[in-house]
Amino acid sequence: MNRGFYTILTAQFFSALADNALLFAAIALLMNLSAPDWHVPLLQQFFIVSYILLAPFVGAFADALPKGRVMFVSNAVKVAGCLAMLLGMQPLYAYAIVGLGAAAYSPAKYGILTEYLPPSLLVRANSWMEGATVAAIILGAILGGLLINPALIGPRLADWQLDGIISVPQFAIVLILLLYLAAAWINLYIPRLPPDHALAKKTPLFLLHDFWHAFRLLWKDPLGQVSLAVTTLFWGVGATLRLVVLAWAAFNLKFDLAQATQLTAIVAIGIAAGAAVAGKWVRLEDSVRVLPAGIVLGFAVVTLVFVEDWRVAALMLLFIGALSGYFVVPLNALLQHRGHLLMGAGHSIAVQNFNENIGILVLLGIYALMVGQGVHIHGVVVGFGLFISMAMAVIWRMHRHDEVR
Repeated sequence: MNRGFYTILTAQFFSALADNALLFAAIALLMNLSAPDWHVPLLQQFFIVSYILLAPFVGAFADALPKGRVMFVSNAVKVAGCLAMLLGMQPLYAYAIVGLGAAAYSPAKYGILTEYLPPSLLVRANSWMEGATVAAIILGAILGGLLINPALIGPRLADWQLDGIISVPQFAIVLILLLYLAAAWINLYIPRLPPDHALAKKTPLFLLHDFWHAFRLLWKDPLGQVSLAVTTLFWGVGATLRLVVLAWAAFNLKFDLAQATQLTAIVAIGIAAGAAVAGKWVRLEDSVRVLPAGIVLGFAVVTLVFVEDWRVAALMLLFIGALSGYFVVPLNALLQHRGHLLMGAGHSIAVQNFNENIGILVLLGIYALMVGQGVHIHGVVVGFGLFISMAMAVIWRMHRHDEVR
């Protein structure tokens, strides 16, 4: 790993740190505005809808330009979303603008790895990237929790004579805006690589046809199919469980939002540990052998309904995170490698984002519906846990069947 890789890693860290802190600041802003409870999962849906709608275009955009420049432009869009939120735009709509930047950023940040590094380093690079992202999740949760804490920030605003001029969530967003600006500045120093997959045409119809071709190609590839199915499931469930844990901690542990936000950082620490183990011990060609860890993960989630002590909760969440990092990092690397060989890194990651975010959209919608219908949080936790185990068991069985054939 050289200096250029660490520049990419640092840029990703600051951008992800801002993304994760902004989520909690936006939730606090919704609460400050007395928005309905079901607006919280809806917030995530507004964010990820851009990944779905723009998937045919952002992959081509990422592959047609130097990816460091794509990352810079994407961070600029995120800055615009933060400013819109500060200027009074409805948080759901402003967060959707941030989602536009994130949708364009993702194919570039992962696609550059396959262009910049040999296949033998991809699992390790993904482990580092996942570790940096997880560190950003941990610190983003901690930072977000601190910045939205009225007892901590309120007196500071009063001292600075800003009380009544800016709310605590708005002040948090101002500081998060600075993180996005730092990420954009670092993007300028990312090594400039030639475009990976120049397009013959750039018309919308051609881009849609090109995306559909990439979509079918990746789903027909045996290794691409299993890795795409697993990552789609993982991120869909992961995004939903992030919100479920907040509600579960409030009921089982009697935590407030700031405390529950800190608790989510424990999962991120576990993911970092699992990713590190995978990066050291799992080879790219052995990636599919980690699938049983996903089955165990689902049952581990179910056990949370019996936990009422925060120390036991911390250990369980650490274990859940470790299992998650261990099985998703190798499969993510495998998916990137297959996509790079078949169609170009940006295209394959755009297809990956499209599938993953449809999964997120559907599962968040189910969660919002369950909240709206008054389903008990224990029912939600058990339902999602069993869904993870059953879905992973089906994927594992299908893959073993394909191997036999």
